[in-house]
Parts: sequence; C-alpha cells; structure tokens
Amino acid sequence: MNFFYIFWIILQILIGYHLIFPIILYLFFKVKKSTESEDENIVKSDNERDYAIIVTAYEQTTLLYTVVESILKLNYPNYLIYVVADNCDISNLYFNSDKVILLRPETVLSSNTRSHFYAISNFVKPHEVLTIIDSDNIVDSEYLNELNIFFDKGYEAVQGVRAAKNLNSTLACLDAARDIYYHFYDGEVLFTLGSSATLAGSGMAFKTSLYRECLEKLDITGAGFDKVLQAQIVGKNKRIAFSTRAIVYDEKTSKSDQLINQRSRWINTWFRYFGFGFNILWKGIKSLSINQFLFGLVLLRPPLFMFIFGALLFAFINLFVFPLMSLFWAISLLLFVLGFYIALKHYPTDRKIYSSLINIPKFMYFQLVSLIHSRNANKRSIATKHSIVDKE
Repeated sequence: MNFFYIFWIILQILIGYHLIFPIILYLFFKVKKSTESEDENIVKSDNERDYAIIVTAYEQTTLLYTVVESILKLNYPNYLIYVVADNCDISNLYFNSDKVILLRPETVLSSNTRSHFYAISNFVKPHEVLTIIDSDNIVDSEYLNELNIFFDKGYEAVQGVRAAKNLNSTLACLDAARDIYYHFYDGEVLFTLGSSATLAGSGMAFKTSLYRECLEKLDITGAGFDKVLQAQIVGKNKRIAFSTRAIVYDEKTSKSDQLINQRSRWINTWFRYFGFGFNILWKGIKSLSINQFLFGLVLLRPPLFMFIFGALLFAFINLFVFPLMSLFWAISLLLFVLGFYIALKHYPTDRKIYSSLINIPKFMYFQLVSLIHSRNANKRSIATKHSIVDKE
C-alpha cells in the first residue's frame, strides 16, 4: 500500500506540474520584463541581409498567388522568392516578377526538408539567411525588417508570430486561441527567460549555414521537421529568438476533417520526437544552461488536451482514492485556466476567439479522435488541405 501511494503521488506530479508550469514561468517573466526597457528590441536594422524566402506547396497551388503577392509587398529590397511546387500542376502558374523563382521537382518529394533543400540547391546566389513560409500564409510588410533586428544581435535563428488569417468558424477561433497560448509561453516567455522559442513550422528564419549544418545530412519524412531542427539548434546551446513583430498570417483549420488530420500528424510527431527533451534537459543540467534546461522541460510536455484529460481523470479517481488530492487538481486546473487567459489578454485577441472558448470540449473531442488516428497519421495525409470558404 505504501509503494502504491508513493507511485500514485509521483505519477500525478509528473502530469500535474504541466498545469502550473506556465504560471510559474509567467511570474519569472514578469520579474524579468520589469527590469528591461520596453524599447529594447525596437531599433530597426540598417543591415539589408540577403534573404531567400522559401515557399513550399504540396499538391495545391490555389493559395500561392496570395502568399507571393504579400511577399512582393515587403518593405525590404534584398530578397528572392523560391516557390517549390511539389507534386503540383504548374502549367498555368505564372508570377510576373523577376524576384520569384518557380521550381517543380522532377520527382515527388513529399517532405518539407526535401523541398527546402531542393530550393537551396537551386539558389541563384548564396543567400545569407533563409526564411520558410507556408503556401497558405500571408506575410506582413515589415516581416524581414523585424527579423533583421535579431540577426543584428547575433542570433542565428528567429521564430516570428503566426497570427490567424481567418476566424471564419468556431474551430478556426479555437485553433487561433491555441496558437496564442503557445506563442506566449513557448515563444515570448521562454525567450525572455533566457531559453529558446519553439519553432512553429513557418514564419521562421535561419542563417543558411546553420540550417544546412543542422539538417543537410538528415532525411526527414512526415511532419515534424521543425521539432528535429529546434532540437539540433538548442542541442548546440544556440538560442532561437522570438520576434513578436515578425508576423505571418496563417490559415487556421476550419473543418473537423482538417483538424483531425492535422492534429493526428502533430500528435504522431510528439510521440516520435518528445524524447529529444530528455537529451536536451540532461545537457542543460550538465552545462548549467538555462536555455537547454527550460527547453528540455517544454519538449517533454504532452499536447495540451492530453494532460488536461489526464488531470480530469486523476481528479475523478481521487474522489474515491485520495479525496484531498482532488482539491490539488481543482486548484491546478484553475491555475492553468488563469494562465491561458493571461496569454489571450497579452495579445490583441479578437472577441470571436473569446466567444469560441465555450466550445473547447468539442475541440478536445476532435483531439481525442486525432489521437486514435495518430499512429497512421502520415498515411492519412501529409499536408493540411484548405478550402477557400470553410464553415463549421
């Protein structure tokens, strides 16, 4: 009985600390921010680095004109756009700009990194920095100027904000709320505390030499190249900067089948790569690196819905086993809700997003369905398909 009690307590701590970890980070974040100047990162750069903007598309070209048009409106002169149209029909695809280089691989690549390196192998000149943009993104006109601020400071990797392009359904609003939460805690808070921002798949930039050093010898298939890349970068104890003003607008999932396919891939990716967290955490402990230590803890965190369901399950069981522990779970869940609310309040958040929160149980149900399908996620689909008008 004594052994069971100890095991039960340890198991709950391993799950429960994920609920209160964001609030703990936030308290340290507030202390750190109070000692910094608000204008610390606002000075614009005079160094016009040479950028390669890589836009990847798989099977769909419908949204390419929109993203390229937004990039061509950048308030920045020194860049070229490489559009990699993998397994796409480009017979009617034309861009009236000498800044756009359209590439169609001879064979189907079915991989983000293969597409990136296909673009790199076709660079018309050696670009100092590359930035990765999805085909469903829209790029803010100051995007490259904001990235340059951090490259001027010596960072070799920068993650920007992926703001919501569409709030046309309840699911899109909930998807946007989730992104705001992660941008705040896994981006701004972590970076402010001396660690690294997690990578989000697009809206991110790297010194070309670093990107090649980290991934050129790896062949990554399926979702999750960003998980491998961030582990490689932080494993070298380099920091990934986070820019709150380098903004790309991202298409949020609006339909349940989109959400299930996308989340199935993401859950599959977490199971494949969460083990990187142990290695990075151990490196952080050995080298006393706050960058690696905090980042390792974050990589070990399950997707939100998993530890929230776990918390609810433990709270229910404890009503019959250790009733006092149910109070612990109630307090922890309230602290998590508070932390989520703080993240939404920190950024300008549309009222539609707040109104959608009542549908979180529905959103979590779809996540459970995604968990069931996650084992074969990469066989079900390898890219999220967006339609022009999606309502649900």
